[in-house]
Parts: sequence; C-alpha cells; structure tokens
Amino acid sequence: MTDKVVVITGASSGIGKALAEKYAAKGFNLVLAARRIERLEALKEKLSNVEVLPVKTDVSNEEDCKHLIDKAIERFGKINILINNAGISMRAVLEDVETEVLRKVMDVNYWGTVYCTKYALPYLLEQKGSVVGVISTGGYIGLPGRTGYSSSKFAVRGFLDTLRVEYLRAGLHVLVVAPGFTASEIRETALVADGSQQGKTPRNENKMMSAERCASIMYRAIKNRRRKMIVSFWDGKVIVLVAKLWAWLVDQILYAVFKNEPDSPLK
Repeated sequence: MTDKVVVITGASSGIGKALAEKYAAKGFNLVLAARRIERLEALKEKLSNVEVLPVKTDVSNEEDCKHLIDKAIERFGKINILINNAGISMRAVLEDVETEVLRKVMDVNYWGTVYCTKYALPYLLEQKGSVVGVISTGGYIGLPGRTGYSSSKFAVRGFLDTLRVEYLRAGLHVLVVAPGFTASEIRETALVADGSQQGKTPRNENKMMSAERCASIMYRAIKNRRRKMIVSFWDGKVIVLVAKLWAWLVDQILYAVFKNEPDSPLK
C-alpha cells in the first residue's frame, strides 16, 4: 500500500473509471472528478480498499477546478499525480456546426486541462509529481468532421509540451498520452452540429481497445515517467508516423475512413 494521491478527471466512465480502478488496485488514494456525482459515489463503494474522495466537477468551470484541487489538499494534504482525462468530442463539418459547439469542446478539453493543472501545480512541484494529459491521435493529425475536437487536443499537447520545458529543472514529470479508438462513452456523448448529443456511436466498440487495457498502458507510462505515449498501433503509432512522411496520403485515408462512417457529416 502507498499513501500517494492521484486526481483523475472524467472518472465516471471509460478510461477515467478504468484508471481509478487501476490505481485503487495499486493502493493509491483517489480524488475522482466528474459531473455525474452519483456515478462517482457508486465507484467509491466499489473501491473500498482505499480512500476515495468524489468531487462533482465541471472542468470547463474554473471555480470547479479550483474547488477540486482545494478539496484534494484539504483531505489528503498532497497530490502526486494529476490525470487530465475529462473530455468531450464533436461530429460535424465546420460549415454546419454552431460556433458554441466548438467553444464548448475547447472549454472542456483544453481549458479544463489548463485550470486543473494550474491549481494543482504547486502541490505537484512539492512532490516532484506527474501531470498527465489525455489527448488522442486527433492531437497529432486533423480528423475530418472533428475540427473542434482535434483543435482542442492539439492545444492540450502544445500546452503540456511547453509546461514540461518550463519546469525541466523542477522535477515535474509531464506525460501526454494519445489513445487511439478506445471503447468508451465519448462517441455517444459527442456533440453534433446543433450542440445536441449524438446518442449512439458510429463505430463498432467491440473491435476497439478496452478502457481497462488503455488504463494499464497509461499506468506503466506514468510510473516510468514517460514524456509521450501513443497507445494504439495501427490507428496510433503507424498513422502518426505515416503522416510525417506522406501527409497527403494520410489525408486521403482519413477522408475515406470518416466518410464511410454511418451518417457521416462529410459530403
């Protein structure tokens, strides 16, 4: 057992929930953040071997993020790891999408990461701890029909890469993790052009990497203080590498793949 403390945003489902279960199995005390507090409370009951502090948090709200970190320090007195996992997706071409949708995606994905990291930073520096940002392959290459999503993930990568350099001599560990397609609720809750939720996934979730597998890979990367981690192979490492060599080819492939999705927004 350990007295280390990990803060995980977006912990009510998917990768965030799987990370909570993984860290609980390793004996970490948990501070879990999400808007759906009832899910966090249920998860707390399940993870009875460690101390779990659920905090209702909308990461797009700066005061909520400050409150999350304040509650973590009030309860445990320190933070060893912050995992910025909360995220939202969208699915619409630019000419159709309401600008408010783009703003909302950026508020959750980018500003949520900035706010939580900003307020946790003094405590992470004290522990020479880890700050983690969960992006996706879409944070390396532009995904058609996902202008707001890819832009936000590029922004998170730029923010954390810069943070790493700023605190290079302070012992802060910064990891940017890019999962490929992972089974989760993110496609069901993705926003369409008018800001409503998509409600169903356009892809076969059964063929994707499980959230638990992704969480295990992330756990090792954090433990080994990796700088960057592209989790998946074909829809991750390979496509990012090919994009560096033959960007025009990847553009063609991505367009074809996303155009052939059910109800694709691409013309």
